[in-house]
Amino acid sequence: MSVIEVLRGDAGLEAWLKELDERTAAGDSGPAPALPDPVDLPDLLLDLWVPHPDVGELVALRARLDREPELRALVEQGARSLTHRMGEVEGGPDAPHLPAELGAAGRYFHVLVYLAALPAVRAYHRAHGVPDDVSRRTLADLGRHIGVTRRRYGAGGLVHPNWLKLHFRGEIYQLGRLQFQRARLGEQLGRAVADAGGPAGPGDAVLSVHIPDFAGPLTPEACDASLEQARAFFPRHFPDERYAVAVCYSWLLDAQLPEHLSERSNIVRFQRRFRLLANDGDEPSDRSAVEFTFGDPELPHAELPRRTSLERAIGDHLRAGGHWFVGQGWFAL
Repeated sequence: MSVIEVLRGDAGLEAWLKELDERTAAGDSGPAPALPDPVDLPDLLLDLWVPHPDVGELVALRARLDREPELRALVEQGARSLTHRMGEVEGGPDAPHLPAELGAAGRYFHVLVYLAALPAVRAYHRAHGVPDDVSRRTLADLGRHIGVTRRRYGAGGLVHPNWLKLHFRGEIYQLGRLQFQRARLGEQLGRAVADAGGPAGPGDAVLSVHIPDFAGPLTPEACDASLEQARAFFPRHFPDERYAVAVCYSWLLDAQLPEHLSERSNIVRFQRRFRLLANDGDEPSDRSAVEFTFGDPELPHAELPRRTSLERAIGDHLRAGGHWFVGQGWFAL
């Protein structure tokens, strides 16, 4: 059974295929995608920090596209849809997870889409004067997330394929230790900023701060350096956009963490930068805390390791019947 036949056997995935077809027929899609040549692909993947075990599988899958025109056309449709209105904040379609029965074609499908979109996002970066080193480090998050997926499941792919659309649409940039996303203030946090006399409100442009894995300790010095880069980067490369506020949505901003960690811990000092909103009534987000601390959100709480102060804090609190929440906060830039 072909990839397309498998996808059409699922109602949700068939609706996604129909949406892609309709976008293509209406001309409502981005620039023509450009899949890398198989000969050039290994070096390109290494530039994107793709782990070595995944390079061979992706090269083989790229060759398969030349033998399966339907699959290649689907990858190219996905790339066109992704890059439509490149750079538009909070744009781009969500990408579904594909069935496990598709094997490598399903696991790496979205990686191929991002590779086909690579020339378009690089052209967008150049048009905005984004330095090559910032462009390279930002897009290398693709390899980092393939590594996260392999660590968790023992196989390549993307466990969170939609996260990378921010990178390949020009919406997010790696500046030192932190990533900064061009975003807009939501209603709840926007009201809180405005009520506190801050320089923004609901719907206004903000920089959303993200903390990537595998990027070293979250030290105050590293965060200070990232913020200084951000304060210079966005006025220079996006002069028509005004960013007066930084926000963050993360389990690292759960107000309970200082009760379990030292005041000198990097996480607590990072949290102290923000004016936090109370998370009263919010749904617990235990999976996020477990996933980002231990690598696997499915680990039983009773078996969570206690090797570090953070692991002890997260696991002991859960074993005592507590919960963790995604916190949200802001500060003026």
